[in-house]
Amino acid sequence: MSKRKGGFTLPGEAGYEALTLKMAEKWGADVIRDSDGTELSPEILNAGYGIYSTICIIRDHNAWAQKNRDKLQQTFLCTHPAVAVGQTVCISLMEDFFAEQFAVNDSAEARKYWQVYDRTTEEEVPASKWEYQKEEGLVRVQEAVPFHSYTVSFLAYRIWEEISMYNHTTNHWNKEHLMQIDPRYPETQQYMLEWMERWCVEHPHTTVVRFTSLFYNFVWIWGSNERNRHLFTDWGSYDFTVSPLALDEFEKKYGYALTAEDFINQGKFQVTHMPATPQKRDWMEFIQEFVVDFTKKLVEIVHQYGKKAYVFYDDSWVGLEPYGTHFKEFGFDGLIKCVFSGYEARLCGGVDVPVHEIRLHPYLFPVGLGGAPTFMEGGDPTTDAKKYWNSVRRGLLRVPIQRIGMGGYLHLTEDFPEFQDYIEEISDEFRRMQEYHQCGKPYTVKIRVAVLHYWGSLRSWTLSGHFHETYMHDLIHVNEALAGLPLDVDYISFEDVKAGALAKYDVVINAGKAGTAWSGGDVWKEAQVVAALNEWVYQGGIFLGIGEPSAVSGYGTYFRMAEVLGVDRDTGAKVCHGKWQFQVEPKEELFPEGFQIPVCPGVFLTDGTAQVLDAEGQTPKLTVHAFGKGHGIYMGGFQYSLANTRLLLNLLLDICKGDSQERMYLTDNANTECAYYPAAKKLVVINNADTVQTTSVLTEKGSISFTIAAYGQESADL
Repeated sequence: MSKRKGGFTLPGEAGYEALTLKMAEKWGADVIRDSDGTELSPEILNAGYGIYSTICIIRDHNAWAQKNRDKLQQTFLCTHPAVAVGQTVCISLMEDFFAEQFAVNDSAEARKYWQVYDRTTEEEVPASKWEYQKEEGLVRVQEAVPFHSYTVSFLAYRIWEEISMYNHTTNHWNKEHLMQIDPRYPETQQYMLEWMERWCVEHPHTTVVRFTSLFYNFVWIWGSNERNRHLFTDWGSYDFTVSPLALDEFEKKYGYALTAEDFINQGKFQVTHMPATPQKRDWMEFIQEFVVDFTKKLVEIVHQYGKKAYVFYDDSWVGLEPYGTHFKEFGFDGLIKCVFSGYEARLCGGVDVPVHEIRLHPYLFPVGLGGAPTFMEGGDPTTDAKKYWNSVRRGLLRVPIQRIGMGGYLHLTEDFPEFQDYIEEISDEFRRMQEYHQCGKPYTVKIRVAVLHYWGSLRSWTLSGHFHETYMHDLIHVNEALAGLPLDVDYISFEDVKAGALAKYDVVINAGKAGTAWSGGDVWKEAQVVAALNEWVYQGGIFLGIGEPSAVSGYGTYFRMAEVLGVDRDTGAKVCHGKWQFQVEPKEELFPEGFQIPVCPGVFLTDGTAQVLDAEGQTPKLTVHAFGKGHGIYMGGFQYSLANTRLLLNLLLDICKGDSQERMYLTDNANTECAYYPAAKKLVVINNADTVQTTSVLTEKGSISFTIAAYGQESADL
C-alpha cells in the first residue's frame, strides 16, 4: 500500500538540505516552512514543495525602529505601592520592571495620561501635588498623607519584543534585540505597506505568507527581580495596544476619554478571567476594528501577488479574535494554531476559514516549557510528543483539521531517530482521520450543550491561553473534557440568555470561581438572567454548576441558582445556621475507577431534597436536584482526567434519560474513547492510557471488542 502524503508542514533549514528533503519524504510533507531563526536555501525552495514563509509584521524592522523610537509599541505600567512616612514620598518608576523590556515615555503627549493614586483611599492625587524628576527617574509626591500608600501609572515603550526576549533568555540566543513597531501611526502604516509589497516581490517561491499573528502581543510584563520575573501575563489582554495617539482617537470616536486607571485597575489590570468593564469592551471593539482595517490592506497585497495568507493564532493575536464578529473581514485563507491540548484543536477547527492547521509540540528547540530539556541531553522528545498528541487527538476525532505541522530547528531531530519515526506514525494517523472527516461529521449524542460565561462565543473553546497557563480554572478542565466527547457544544453569554438562546439547549454548564468571567460575577445580579434560567430548568433543562456557579454577594443565597441546584455555599454569614444532614447515595454505575471530585468548602444543602452522590464528610461534592421537569447538578470542582471525563458524560446521559441510541458508540473503558463516522461506516477507537487497554463498543451491529496498544488507535468497518 503506497504511503499517504500531504497535509503536513515541515520546518526546513538551510545547511541541512539532505535532512530536510529526507524528513519531507518520511513525514509525507507537501509544504516546507521557515521558522524563527531559520532560512530556506535555493535547493529547498526549488524542490517542488509548497513554501510557507513566516513574517512577523511588527518586528525585524530594527533599522526603521531605531530612527522612529516614538513609534514603538507601548503599555501602561504601575509602580509597586510606596508608603509615605512623611509628607513627601519619592517613587522610582522603573525599579520594579525589566529595564531591557521597557523605557519610560515621558513625552508631553504621554505625560497627560500619567496618574498618581493614593491607594489607601483609592483617590487620584491632583497633578499639582506631584512632579516628575526625569534625571532621577522618579515621581515626587508632595503633601502626602503619612502612612498612606501611593502608586504612579505611566506609559512606557516596549523596547524588546516579548517573543524575541523569551527566545533569547530561554534558548540563549545571541542576536540583536528586536523591537516592535506600532501600526497605529500613519508613518508606520506607510512603511509596513511598502515593506509588504517589496517582500512579496523578493519571495517569488512563497506560496503561503504565514503571518506570525498580527500586531499586538499578549501581555507579558517582566520584573527586575529574577525571584518574580513574570509580574503579569494574560493571553487575552489588550494592555499592549495603548499609545497616546490611540487614546486620543478613542476619545474622538467614543466621546469620552480613558485614563491610565481604566487599564491599571488598582494594579489588577483588566485580566480576561474577570468580567470586563464597559470601558474595556469599548476599547476591545476599537482595537479590533483597527486591526481588521489595516490587516485587510496587507492581505490584499499578498493576494495581488498570487499568494495565500494564513495567520498564526498565538503570540501577537490580540485584536484577531477568530470567534469575533469581524474575523471574516480579514480575508485570511487559513488559520494556524499551536496546540498542546484537545480543546485547542476544537478551537482551531471551529473557526470560519477555509484551511485549519495545527502546529504540534514539542517545538524543535533545545528546551521546552518552563526551560525543561527537550532536544538536548536529558530530554525525551518522543515521550513528550506522545503525550501531546494523545491530548490533541481527542479533539481531532471530533472536528476536521486539514493540516498539521511542526516548527523550529529540524537538525535537532538528528540525534533522536525514535522521534523522527514517531512523527511519521502521527502524520499517517492524522491523514487517516482526515479521510474519515471528508466523508462527513462524526456521530454525536443528541444532547445539546451550552457553556455559559461572561465572554460567550468570543472565547469559544478557550479561556485566554494554553492549558498550562489557565490550569487553575475549573472551566479549562471542563473544556478539555468536552473536547473529545461525542457532544455538540456552543459557548453562550448572559446576553444570549436574555435574548432567548436557552431554547436551543438541553444542558447549560456554568463553572468557575465567584467573581470570575467564567462564573459570571455581577451579571448574576440581573433578575432577568436568573428567572430565564429558572424557567428553562423548570421546563426540563439541566443546569450543571461547578465550583461557585452563579455566585454573587448581596442576596439571600450566594449561589443565585441555589433553588435549582439544591445547594448553596456559606461564605461565613451562616456559621450559626443549622445544616441538613444527609446520607451519600452513590450511583456506582456512573463512577469510573479513579474519579475524583474536589470539595468546595462551605457547600450545604438548601432544603435537604438534593440527592448527594459524593461528599467529603458533611460537605456535598456531587448532587442532583429535581426542579420542575428539569434538574440541577452540582460538582464541587472539576479537574481533567480520563475518569472524570467519563463521569461527566455518564452524568449527562443519566440525567437526560435519552433513548438506547444514546448509549451506542461509546467505549466501556474510561481510558479509551471512540468516534463513529456514519457516512464512512468507520469506527475509530483510541487508547488514551500509557498501557495496553481492552474495550468494547456497542454498535448497531452488536458489540465490538478491541485490544489497543498504549496511546494506540484501532478501527473497524461497520
